[in-house]
Amino acid sequence: MIYLIRHADAVSDEVDPLRPLSAKGRDQVVGVCRILQRGPDFKPAEFWHSPLARSRETAELLARGLRLSAPVVLTPGLEPEDDPAKIAAVLGSEARDIAVVGHEPHLGILASLMVEGPGRAGICIPFPKAGVLALSRKGKRWQPEWLARSP
Repeated sequence: MIYLIRHADAVSDEVDPLRPLSAKGRDQVVGVCRILQRGPDFKPAEFWHSPLARSRETAELLARGLRLSAPVVLTPGLEPEDDPAKIAAVLGSEARDIAVVGHEPHLGILASLMVEGPGRAGICIPFPKAGVLALSRKGKRWQPEWLARSP
């Protein structure tokens, strides 16, 4: 299973150029943790995140909030302007359950590539902040299983 997760709400660039999570963003992660604790089995082997603070913090808070021992790993190819096809190829060869914490529009295009294939590369599946989309492998493509979002 691959879990695509959009980072939670961040402060504006004017407040802090590093854009860490806002109080609202931290609350969103708490809310999605509650949903994931009650819902389907969510036990990724690793949390992958971009180098941006809001992505790393979301991954860390999810791992801590769910009491998971999965490492939180800085992963190249997850920044908003990176080519989603590159990380889709990496995920395609991954046998473990991985949680990928990223950004729009990268994450929405990545989800489309994984579900629809490269022929529909211009399509973007929108993600709510702190939203978690679970994908299971179906042959060469992936199938959406469920979507959790913070209340």
